[in-house]
Amino acid sequence: MPRTPTPTRPRPRTLLIIGGAEDKMGRALVLRRFVRLAGGQKSRIVIIPTASSFVDEVVAAYTAVFTRLRAGADIQVVHAPSRAAAHDPELVARIGNATGVFFSGGSQLKLSQYYVGTPVGDAIHAAYQAGTVIAGTSAGASIMSRFMISLGDEGLTPRQRASQLTAGLGLLENVIIDQHFDQRGRYGRLMSLVANSPNLIGIGIDENTATEIHDERTMTVLGAGGVFVIDARAAVTDAPDARRGAPLLVSGAVVHSLPMGATFDLDAARLIDFVERHPDKDVGGASARERATPGGPGDALRPAST
Repeated sequence: MPRTPTPTRPRPRTLLIIGGAEDKMGRALVLRRFVRLAGGQKSRIVIIPTASSFVDEVVAAYTAVFTRLRAGADIQVVHAPSRAAAHDPELVARIGNATGVFFSGGSQLKLSQYYVGTPVGDAIHAAYQAGTVIAGTSAGASIMSRFMISLGDEGLTPRQRASQLTAGLGLLENVIIDQHFDQRGRYGRLMSLVANSPNLIGIGIDENTATEIHDERTMTVLGAGGVFVIDARAAVTDAPDARRGAPLLVSGAVVHSLPMGATFDLDAARLIDFVERHPDKDVGGASARERATPGGPGDALRPAST
């Protein structure tokens, strides 16, 4: 009898969202992960440097680091310096041929103005749905969501109307992404935005840190810093009544601090698993489940009783 062919498993949709200032000179853990996800030596990477004011320098820098990390030799550039330029069929074709697309940092407003709702933007959506890995750092991180932070005051205290949302690419729904999170003190502005739009989950990503998100749901953290997730769906707030610039009441929001090794369910807003990954300690990579089992490998992580 003829053998029934095994159905091909669809490739997961993958986003790699980077908080900015990622290591390019050393181990380059985050960028190395992007190259691997894109296919390694068989990858076909497209760099989108449009957010930057120094396009040539950005292209040269990322081409060099991707080459050092043994990406495929076919590294292309898609740069639309205007909305009209994003209708170019050649740029659309380059996106369609890519296995990995990388947005540089700079001004996310440029990305919103030049790509959202254009043929190149549509090609990015189609490529993502087909399994092309989409990555972005700093401004390139913010553009991933349906709504992105385009302006906002920095600081720890959430204040009313201190930030502004603009349309992003919409590869990731129901979240707001902020970057350079710890380094630029952006806790307050992200909290204020989720207080005003409690259906949105806030994700704040530190520098040299990334979230790898599969099928818009499962998120893992890698890199040197942490990722904050703010869930204000059950919070009490005075956002409808507070005057502009006033400190906001936000009571009952749930905040998750996720270091490297954390796996998080964005739909359920809960931790799935945690594998300890501290470079200064050899802990054997015990998961949260293992650490909770007496006599398991995680016992090595517990301090001795005193």
